[in-house]
Amino acid sequence: MAFQKSTDPDSPPFEGFIGSSSAMRELFRHIRKIANSSATVLLLGETGSGKELVARAVHELSPRATGPFVRVNCGALSESLLESELFGHVKGAFTNAIENRTGRFEAGHGGTIFLDEINSVSHTLQVKLLRVLQEHQFERVGDTKTISVDCRIIAATNRDLAEMVEDSSFREDLYYRLNVLPIYVPPLRERREDIPELVTFFAGRYAIQNRKPVLSVTTEAMAYFKSYLWPGNVRELQNYIERAIVLADGNELTPSLLPTHVRGEAPVRLGRVERSELQSLCTELVARGLSEVAEDGKCHEGVMGLVEKELILQVLRSCQGTQTKAATKLGINRNTLHKKIEDFKLESEAL
Repeated sequence: MAFQKSTDPDSPPFEGFIGSSSAMRELFRHIRKIANSSATVLLLGETGSGKELVARAVHELSPRATGPFVRVNCGALSESLLESELFGHVKGAFTNAIENRTGRFEAGHGGTIFLDEINSVSHTLQVKLLRVLQEHQFERVGDTKTISVDCRIIAATNRDLAEMVEDSSFREDLYYRLNVLPIYVPPLRERREDIPELVTFFAGRYAIQNRKPVLSVTTEAMAYFKSYLWPGNVRELQNYIERAIVLADGNELTPSLLPTHVRGEAPVRLGRVERSELQSLCTELVARGLSEVAEDGKCHEGVMGLVEKELILQVLRSCQGTQTKAATKLGINRNTLHKKIEDFKLESEAL
């Protein structure tokens, strides 16, 4: 990665970090502002939104750039393996511990350690992480010798840690230690104006990697890219572009090379979402809606209007603004849809 020492605070920190939308310009400014500090950073954002890129940018623009950048996926390991991975172990500490092992915190001395999916860490390890944050000290598994370490911690989560604190699944003291400098990484649907630039960038990258010609993206295909919801964010976009490059026979990236759900011909794949998460989202939506609709007798109309407007908006986008198709998908009359589009002022989405 080529990091840029640009004087423009709105510019991307390095080549390949794509975005010129207002949301991304704000993110770039925030990265540059906090990079020079040594404070702990908490990255908030959905899976696939680019949290690791942000973590690398903070490291590379910091005084610790000459030190190591160590990434640990906390959600990929069991508690015992993660403890050994983070803190190391001594020979004989457990079965198969045939030699001493240096942990990631030691390996990250003088640099930055990036703890991805921090929300998945057990209570036992949360206590040990809290000590590292407070005292910069720990012991290897099976050892009594205290090791001091100097590394900046950047943690990332795709869950609401404050909500996890409320249901006692995450320690409150650790949450406040981590939440010193929070950074929100916007999902792709909140920066749709960046999609054409991202498509062009990834089309070029995967053409080179797969020894294929660079495809020109048709207007119709780009329209699908721009209207799709992208629940998997930039990572999902990357995957579908690479797939299109590999499968293409000609010199164009056409809609036929895209999955059916991207073209609005099948339900959007939202991945594994727990019912409790959906209920929490619903609860929060209603609570916020009620706080904004204070007038008696208007609560039902106000909150349901918010939901109905968003539903119609997303269906229109998935149908490329075709009202007949959208009405069929919604299961309502074409004239009824037309009136609702006028009521909600969604004419621009229905072109």
